[in-house]
Formats: sequence, structure tokens, C-alpha cells
Amino acid sequence: MKSRNLVRFFLSTLSVGAVITVFVGFTLNWGEYKDLFIQGEIGEIVGITIWLIGVGCIFSLISQMGFFSYLTVHRFGLGIFKSSSLWNSVQVVFILFVLFDLVYFRYTFFAEAGESITNYLFLALTLLVVGLAFSYVKMKQTNRTAFIPALFFLTVVTIVEWFPALRTNEESWLYLMLIPLIICNIYQLLMLPKFLESPHIIKEVRESK
Repeated sequence: MKSRNLVRFFLSTLSVGAVITVFVGFTLNWGEYKDLFIQGEIGEIVGITIWLIGVGCIFSLISQMGFFSYLTVHRFGLGIFKSSSLWNSVQVVFILFVLFDLVYFRYTFFAEAGESITNYLFLALTLLVVGLAFSYVKMKQTNRTAFIPALFFLTVVTIVEWFPALRTNEESWLYLMLIPLIICNIYQLLMLPKFLESPHIIKEVRESK
């Protein structure tokens, strides 16, 4: 990838994180913020928007670090296991293990007496369904060997990136961080080919399906 395209890729992902966080932040706390709009408190609205943009940029940076870290780990995995099918099998095990831990440990540490496990299952299953859907899109965009790596990235790596909010277990922060992270991760996963240095690389990948 040319340095110019790398900068464009970085800035576009940063913008996605900022815009989504502003939208999610106002949506999640609309009951608190709607009076500001009704009363025309422009200064307050601008201040909150700037704060959300800053938070969104931080989420985007976390997402980008996770993405490029996974690209490195993926290369190491292929080198160590010498076979993409074996490496994919290892990733499937990690996916199941991390999703189980997401439910089990959150329920163990944060559930109140008599509380159902349903809410804790919901987030994990939602993340899995989103991962499956966009991994399928990635597979159609490239080839079938991309499905498991894409699913690993959209589940395991997203959960690792999401860990600061998971530790606090405050509902608004959980969603405020998760939604921009997963959207930034999806954006990077699907848009990376469009920023590659040579257009013929994209063509060859599509023809190899």
C-alpha cells in the first residue's frame, strides 16, 4: 500500500469512528440531551459533540491498532502452522473460547442474585451474528479462505479491543464503545482492498474466487 493510501485509509477510518460515536452518543443519552436541543443550548451541544468526536477518534485508533496487529498475527499463524486450514481450525477454537468467556465471566462477576444469563448471552450472540454476516460479505468480496480470519477479527479482536468497557460493565459505555469499534472493524475489513497500491491486485483476488 502506498503511503498516501495508508494515510487516506487511516483518516477515513478515524472519520467513521468519530461520526458513529457522535450518533451513538446522542442516541443512547437522548433523554438527557433532548432538552439541550429544545432549549437551543448550542454551546452545550457543540461541547458534547467535540467530546464525542474525541472519544470516537480514540475508539477508531484502538480499532486500527487491533486490525494491523491481527494482520501481523495472521501472518505468524500461517507461518507457524504451515497450513491455512489448520490455522483456521485454531482460530475457530479461539472464537468459541473467547465468546464463552465473554458470557461466563461477565455473568460470574456482574450478575446479581437471581439475574438471568439472557442479557449476557445477547451481546455475545449479537456479536457472533454480525461477525458471521460480514465475514460472509468478506468471503464473497475475496475468496472462501477469508471467512474464518474475518470472523476471528470481528469477534475475538473486537472483544479484546472492547475490554476497557467490559471491565466497567456500565451499559451506556458498553454500547458507546462496542458500536463504533465493530463498525470501524467492518469498515477496515471490507475497505482495505480499495486502498491497495495496485488495482490489479484486487482484480486477481476477485478472479481467484
